[in-house]
Amino acid sequence: LNMCQCGSSRNFFLDSLVDLLNNDKAHVLKLLEKLDSDLDQVGVSDLAFPPSALIGTTTELVEDSSPRHSIAMFRRRQGGVSSSATVAASLPASARGSSNGSIPPIVSRRILCLCSSLCKSSPRVAFSMLLNADGVDECSSESCLDKLLDLFDADQYSKSATNLEQLLSLLEIVVAPLSLLPKEDQDIDLAADRSSPGREWVKVPRVVVSKKRLHSLITTLRLDSCKDSSFLKISTLTRRLCRVEANRDCILHELALVAEGLGKAAILDLKAVSVRLNSAAQHHREKLQRNGDSELLKVSDTSFDNDVFTGTPSSAVSLSTSNSELKLLRVLQMLSSLCAQDDESKSEGNPPEFVSLLQSLNLESLWDQLAVCLKTVSVLEGVADIDVDENQGDGDEEENDKSDEAISGKSGKKLQNSVAGLITRFLPAIEAFFMVNAASPLEEIQSIEQTASAIDKVVQFAANNKILLNALLRSNPQLLEKGLRAMVKMPKCRLFLDFDVKRRWFLTQVRRLRQQASRRHGSFRLNLRRKHVFEDSFHSFIHRNADELRGRLHITFQNEEGVDAGGLSREFFAILAKEMFNPNYALFMSTEDGCTFQPNPNSSINPDDLRYFRFVGRIVGKAVVDGFLLDAHFTRSLYKHMLGVKPTHHDMQAIDPGYYKNLQMILEHNLEDIGLELTFSTEDHSFGRSRTIDLIPDGRNTIVTDETKSRYVDLVCQHRMT
Repeated sequence: LNMCQCGSSRNFFLDSLVDLLNNDKAHVLKLLEKLDSDLDQVGVSDLAFPPSALIGTTTELVEDSSPRHSIAMFRRRQGGVSSSATVAASLPASARGSSNGSIPPIVSRRILCLCSSLCKSSPRVAFSMLLNADGVDECSSESCLDKLLDLFDADQYSKSATNLEQLLSLLEIVVAPLSLLPKEDQDIDLAADRSSPGREWVKVPRVVVSKKRLHSLITTLRLDSCKDSSFLKISTLTRRLCRVEANRDCILHELALVAEGLGKAAILDLKAVSVRLNSAAQHHREKLQRNGDSELLKVSDTSFDNDVFTGTPSSAVSLSTSNSELKLLRVLQMLSSLCAQDDESKSEGNPPEFVSLLQSLNLESLWDQLAVCLKTVSVLEGVADIDVDENQGDGDEEENDKSDEAISGKSGKKLQNSVAGLITRFLPAIEAFFMVNAASPLEEIQSIEQTASAIDKVVQFAANNKILLNALLRSNPQLLEKGLRAMVKMPKCRLFLDFDVKRRWFLTQVRRLRQQASRRHGSFRLNLRRKHVFEDSFHSFIHRNADELRGRLHITFQNEEGVDAGGLSREFFAILAKEMFNPNYALFMSTEDGCTFQPNPNSSINPDDLRYFRFVGRIVGKAVVDGFLLDAHFTRSLYKHMLGVKPTHHDMQAIDPGYYKNLQMILEHNLEDIGLELTFSTEDHSFGRSRTIDLIPDGRNTIVTDETKSRYVDLVCQHRMT
C-alpha cells in the first residue's frame, strides 16, 4: 500500500494485476520490460532502500502486533520442501491453472481481494483505476475499469456466482467516486473548502464506458449465476455510472432490451406451468371418475374450460417461482429507480422517461399467458362458480351484498391453500403487470385513447381476478404499498378490493401517521369541565392542526382524580356523540325513523355552524383513528357526499319515506295521468316563512314534462340532501 502512494508505481501494479486477470501476459511482459529500461536509466544512488519518499509514512492498513503469524512461519520453515509439496498436492484441480494457459482461479480471487483491499484503504487507488493509463504504456488507452468490465465475457466469471459477486464488489468500490459527480449543468463552488488543511481536492472524471462493455454488464442480469446480492451490486454500479449522461442513455436502452428478453423467457415458463396445471386437473378428474363421484363430475360440466376441473386441491400442484419472472420484475424496478434518479418533477407518478420506455416493451403476449394461468387457477380453486353466481345476481343490490358475503366467507377457506402455493407462484408476474400497465401516463406523452386503454386493461385484469388478488393481499398486506399499490391509487380498481383488505390497509396507514405524530408532538391532552365537555373540546380541537390531533388522547376532568387508561376516553366520546346532535346547536336533524341524522339545512342560524361542523368531523375522525366506538349514525346521502359519490333518489327513502314515494310515483307514471303540474322549483318553509327556490335559472316558469321529470327528481333530491 505504501508503494502505491507513488503514481508510477501505483499505475504499474494496477495495470499488471488487471492484465493478469484478463490473461494478457504479453502486456504484462511489456510492462516489465519498460520497468527494466527505466531502472537502467536510474543511477545506483537512487536505488537505495527504503526510498526517501517512503521514510516517515505510515500505512493505512490496520496493524496487528500479535505473534501468531510468526509461529506459523517458523513451523513452515521447519517443514521444508515436503510441507510445500503437501500443500500443492492438496490443491483442487481448478486451482492449478487450466489447459489454455490462463492463471488459476484461486490466483484470480486473490488478485481481486488485493485490489479491493487497496481501493478500500486508499481512495487514490480507486481514483487511479478510473483514469486511463498514463506514463506506463502509451499504446494503451484503456483504463483499469475498462479491463475489469471485459471480464464479464469470461466464463470464469459469468458461470460462477462467487467469482461474479467478487468482481462486482471490486467494481462497486472503483466507481464509488462517480456518485459525487454533480449534474453537467450544475456548478459547485469549493473555494471555502479548498483551504482546509490536510485535504487534497481532485476532479472526478466523467468516465464514458463503451456500449459493448455496458452491454456485457447489463446482460449479466440474465445469467443464472446472477444472484440477489449480485443483482443489488449491479443496481448500485449502474446508478453510479448513470451520473454520466452518455452512459445513462445506453444503460436504459440495454435494460429495456433485457426486460423484453426476460419477458419472452417468462412466457415459456408460464406455458409450462399452464400445462402442469391442466395435467393435475385432468389427473384429479380421472381419479374422481374411478371413484364414481357423480356429484362432483356434474360440476365439471358447468366450468369455464372443459379441460380443467373445478375444485382441484392446491396440494395436487407444486410449483416453484420462475427466475425469469422475478428478474423481469427487478429489471423493471431498476429502470424505475434510474429514471426517478434524475427526475426533477418529483411527482407522485412514474417519471415520463420511464413511461416512454415501458411503451417500447412488447409484453402483451406475457400478460395474455398470465391471464390464462390465473383463469386456470380460478377454476381449480372453484372461484369460477362464484363468479357465475355473482354475475347472475347483478341486478339487485341486496343480491350483490349476499354474493359478496359468500365470496368473502365461503371462498375464504377455499383459497387459503392457493395463497401459500399457486397464487404466490405468479406474484412476480402480477407485480410486473401492474408496474408496466399502471404506470402514470402523462397527457404530454400519451394520447387520451392510449391512456384510457392502459387504465381499462388494469381495471379489467383486477375485475377478472379480484378474488385471487384479495386472497393474495390478505396473506401479504404490504403489497398494497409496493407492487400492487395501483389497486389503491386507481379509483376504479378500489371497487374490487374487499372491505377487510381496505380496512387493514387503512389501519396500517393510520398507525404509521400516529407513530410519526407521537414522536413529534407527544400525547394530546385535554382537561375538561364535565358540564361543558362539548364547548371545552371545541375550543381545544379548533386550534390544533391535524398532525397534533393524531397523538394519543389523554382525558382528565377538572376536580376529578383518575388516570385515563381508556375508560375516560370512551366516556369522552360517548358524551360528544350525544351533544353533537343536541337541537340547541342546530347542527343536525333526525330523519323520519329517528335513528339517523343529516345536516340541518337551517344550521346557518348558528353563527359558527361551519366551525362546529369542522369540529364534529374531527371528533368522528379521531374516534375512527383511535378505534373508539362512536354512537353516531348518519344518513347514507351524507356518507356519499364524503366519498364524492352523487346521491340518488333512492337515498331519500331513509330521510323522508313519504316524499320518496311521491318521487317514485312521478318517475313511474305519466304526469297527466296523476294530474300533477310541476315546475323546476321547490318550496322552502323555515322560521315561519315560505319562499320559492328555483332549481334551474327561471325554474318557477319552466314546466316539468315526462321527458324532463328524471332531471327534476335529481335536482330536487340534490337540493334536499345537499
